[in-house]
Amino acid sequence: MNRTRLAAVIIATLGVLALLASFHTTPGTTTRAAGASGRVGVTPAAGAAPPQSTTPPATASPGSQPPSSAPGTAQRTVDGDTVSTQYGDVQVRIVVSGSRIVDVQALTLPSDRSRSVRISDYAGPELRQEALQAQSANIDTVSGATYTSDGYAQSLQSALDRAGLKA
Repeated sequence: MNRTRLAAVIIATLGVLALLASFHTTPGTTTRAAGASGRVGVTPAAGAAPPQSTTPPATASPGSQPPSSAPGTAQRTVDGDTVSTQYGDVQVRIVVSGSRIVDVQALTLPSDRSRSVRISDYAGPELRQEALQAQSANIDTVSGATYTSDGYAQSLQSALDRAGLKA
């Protein structure tokens, strides 16, 4: 290899390393590798609930878990902020019983493009499950749905703040 070519390779390598070093992630979130869950990155099966891009109906959608709470504990419903992302708005609603999140509903997920709808179809249920398990907005990012995941976590945190729950 001549010196000019070697210098070009070294400069290109240093440039790539500089770009990698300047890459920023959102604190408090991790990325789930594709395949870590059977549903991540997979088109939903027939009969799966459609993305929730508007206020959900009063009845539970197929496959969703009904809110549960201890007897005698009043439930409250709190809406999070609408968070604008590069691909559309995200807003969640939480149902709280005492200091526990008993349900999370996506009021709005990106749906202006067919790809956004497909991503929302698989990311919505994953993010809901993450929120219910974590009992906070510190949820894993769904692979392939980074913007939706970040918006979901932000809207969820604002709902938790309004409900007076600690993260």
